[in-house]
Amino acid sequence: MLMFNVSVAVKLKSDVMDPQGQAILQAAQHLGFTDIADLRAGRYFELVVDAEGEAEARQRAGELCSKLLANPVIETWEIIAVAPAARSEGAPR
Repeated sequence: MLMFNVSVAVKLKSDVMDPQGQAILQAAQHLGFTDIADLRAGRYFELVVDAEGEAEARQRAGELCSKLLANPVIETWEIIAVAPAARSEGAPR
């Protein structure tokens, strides 16, 4: 098995209100970032997946997103990147 670093973003669907994003936007504008027209908050996850290959790592990360990391009623998820991870000396196999 190989180890893969998988980066995942979870965001609210576009038709769902985002009070956290609006609060951050207002704060940014008060700090002088008046060129920021809209802002939506989300979550970012970094996983290390033990898999036979990149396709399996993506598939397993997708299953985790669908079953645990994202609420499919109000959120979407996206796998941003998958890259081989360096296995450190003495790491469990």
